[in-house]
This record gives sequence, C-alpha cells and structure tokens, in this order.
Amino acid sequence: MVSGTILGEYTSAVSADRLWKASFCDGHNLIPKLLPGIISSIEILEGDGAGVGSVKKFNFTDVIKDYSYVKDRVEVMDQENHIVKYSTLEGGVMGIKVKSYTVEISLTATSEGGCLSKMKIEYESIGDSLLSEADANDMQQGIFAMVKAIDAYLVENPTAYA
Repeated sequence: MVSGTILGEYTSAVSADRLWKASFCDGHNLIPKLLPGIISSIEILEGDGAGVGSVKKFNFTDVIKDYSYVKDRVEVMDQENHIVKYSTLEGGVMGIKVKSYTVEISLTATSEGGCLSKMKIEYESIGDSLLSEADANDMQQGIFAMVKAIDAYLVENPTAYA
C-alpha cells in the first residue's frame, strides 16, 4: 500500500459564491439534471446533504462501466472560505484501484470576478505502487466534470444561485 496525492486546478468565470452554492450546497439536486447520461441520481443517506457528516450516494448510469455508485461523507464544509472535504466510504474506484481516498476542493475568488477551483485527492493504493497517470487523470477529470457542468450552467443562467 502506497499513499499518493493528485492535484488539479480549474478556472471559472463564475464567482466563488455562486459556484459554491450550486456545487456544494445544492449539487445533489442540480448535478443529475446537468449530467443525466452519467449520474442517474444522488441520494442523501444521512444529514442534510451539505453539512458535515452528510452521506451522499451518487448513482451512475451504464456509461460508467467499472462501478455503479460511489458513497461519500462530508468531513469539512467551510462555507465562509469555500472549502469542502469528503471521504469516500464505498463504491467508485475504492476496492478496485485504491484502498481509500479523500477529496478536498477549495474555491478562491480571482481578480477577474471568477474563481479558481483547486482539488487535492489523497489516496492509499491497493498495491505497492501509485496510481498510473491515466488512472489519476480519470479520477481528477471525473470529479471536475461535475464542477465544469455546473460552471457551464451558471454561465448560461447568470441569475441562478446569485
């Protein structure tokens, strides 16, 4: 078992406040509407869906071949500083490629009025080596796909989540 870290960034023209509200406060409602070909539903199993301790189950369509769901628990939800951290409890690549992983995403305002989204994934591999570059990229892009879909929706709907 080896510990690894995956880092990524994404720049948005949308303000940190709007992207935060849509992604992390109401994402369980919005994401399945924006990505119906990938995510069939998001169930809130515990909590309110946005607070610390909330457990959500993301159910995937048949487009995702390797697994059908992922279950996450919110560990940190810092509304003021726009930082969320969650741990994966089961599903997804857990048990297939990694033993465990956590994801931390922060949104920081930019001088242009948009925001910078930074993501850090920390994981423990199942084997004695780090994830391949392709597997690490797939993990990162899968998570950022949701943020990018919400970003596009907010650009097209400038009064949503204002």
